[in-house]
Amino acid sequence: MRKPRWNAVLRRAAAAAVAATALGLWLGSAAAQAPEPLKVIRIGVATGGVGSDPVRHGGTSAALAYTDGGLEEEFRKDGVKVQWTFFKGAGPAVNEALVNKQLDFAWQGDLPSIVHRASDVKTKIILGSGVRGGLYLAVPPDSNIRRLEDLKGRKVAVFKGTNLHLAAVRALADKGLSERDVKLVNLDFPSADAALIAKDVDAAFGYVGLFRLRDQGLAKVVWSASEDSFKYTRQTALLVSDDFAARHPQVVARVVKTVVQYAHKYSDENRRAELFALWGKAEYPEKVWREDFIGQPLRVRLSPLLDPFLVARYKDAADEAHKLKLIRKKPEIDSWFDRRYLDAALKELKLEGYWPVYGSNGELAAL
Repeated sequence: MRKPRWNAVLRRAAAAAVAATALGLWLGSAAAQAPEPLKVIRIGVATGGVGSDPVRHGGTSAALAYTDGGLEEEFRKDGVKVQWTFFKGAGPAVNEALVNKQLDFAWQGDLPSIVHRASDVKTKIILGSGVRGGLYLAVPPDSNIRRLEDLKGRKVAVFKGTNLHLAAVRALADKGLSERDVKLVNLDFPSADAALIAKDVDAAFGYVGLFRLRDQGLAKVVWSASEDSFKYTRQTALLVSDDFAARHPQVVARVVKTVVQYAHKYSDENRRAELFALWGKAEYPEKVWREDFIGQPLRVRLSPLLDPFLVARYKDAADEAHKLKLIRKKPEIDSWFDRRYLDAALKELKLEGYWPVYGSNGELAAL
């Protein structure tokens, strides 16, 4: 692998410092405008969680901040409540709440985010949280399907409208299969599991929940995105509404800084066992998370960076969503990423250069 050129690395560091300084000046100017007092911060999460009090949510730095009450602690002294809403309808349901101005922040995958941007819902991507997430293909135990290419002419379950959908389509396309070659059936995860067990579908794309079926002898997992290419993994990010960011930029900066602190804390390999034990209290057992992260450093999966890799995946998602006629127009992507808050947090916490930078092709670009 080609080593990064250090003059390029230095230029990026200098640019980050300039951006952080500009953000500081901007925050100070915004504070002087004295916006109305903030009483609640509303955060939407594109997953239903588990139980009546869905504290059991795992897999990302945002989940860590939620489970540990990090944001609540950050804003308690200001008398500001942090309200988390978990949406069983996943990304599409989060979009509806954004349209109705019921959320200030949203954690969701690339496809639903692309959909709301294409519909002119005004948000900014401010933090990666859940990048290079796992995607798996499971089939019945007696199936002769061994690889993606074997799916031609088969009935395959996929949760359409989620970031899993486009990642699956992207992987199939690279194997020479279009949606016309494969009959994709829109099923949420519980329905897909039931259909797979009953053999109503030939295969199902899913997440780590498929391991449970495998361990029960009800399915076998025959393909992993991360083992194939990071290009086929799932991406999620934290977004903020333009309106909220304009009125409360300092709050946005504090939210980003808090989540970055959690990302840093648990990117330490010495905490791997602790991390998976914590997530083991979520909807999936500890051993599932250990397997999902096999061969991947914590700094790779818990990175908050808005690097060329993440931007490229959102551009890919926009192209694919338009080709599939999921959106009427392709949204502009580059200006959607607002790095000011993240750059400022990285500078303040002295974490510039801590997480690896990945290039648009999915390969490591810099350390």
